Amino acid sequence: MKYIKGHSDGAACFLCSAIRGRKDASTHVLHRGPTCFAILNRFPYANGHLMVAPNGHRGSLVELSDAEMLEMMDLTRRMQGAIDRAFGPHGYNLGMNLGRVAGAGLLGHVHLHIVPRWNGDTNFMPVTAGTKVMPMTLGEVYKALRKALPRGGRRRP
Repeated sequence: MKYIKGHSDGAACFLCSAIRGRKDASTHVLHRGPTCFAILNRFPYANGHLMVAPNGHRGSLVELSDAEMLEMMDLTRRMQGAIDRAFGPHGYNLGMNLGRVAGAGLLGHVHLHIVPRWNGDTNFMPVTAGTKVMPMTLGEVYKALRKALPRGGRRRP
């Protein structure tokens, strides 16, 4: 509800704010690369749910350079490896929602969601109680994934 009630199309882009800032632990920026970065989703579908996005505010895949596209996919692969080491999920959902009609909650900044999944990870709580059970806090997930990243995995542009 915090996201739904606080969301505004006129709000500043939280991805741009995170990459411009230097408070990675509080904004949950896991990795900074030359053209892309990885950040935990503040409103996750599952523990470990993160996003990979270009450092620049790009609204569409066609706006990405070849270097951004390559780093986006390479970083997705590296983040999947970190999630594997930290949490050992049984599978993943990867996806992008491009445009409001496609379900984009953030317009104007392309990002790829990486959502780890486990056998039996859905239950009655979202349906009957309107609540998603998350066994770890974002801070705990951040620490576990930072530990699971290879040394030197946090380059700054």
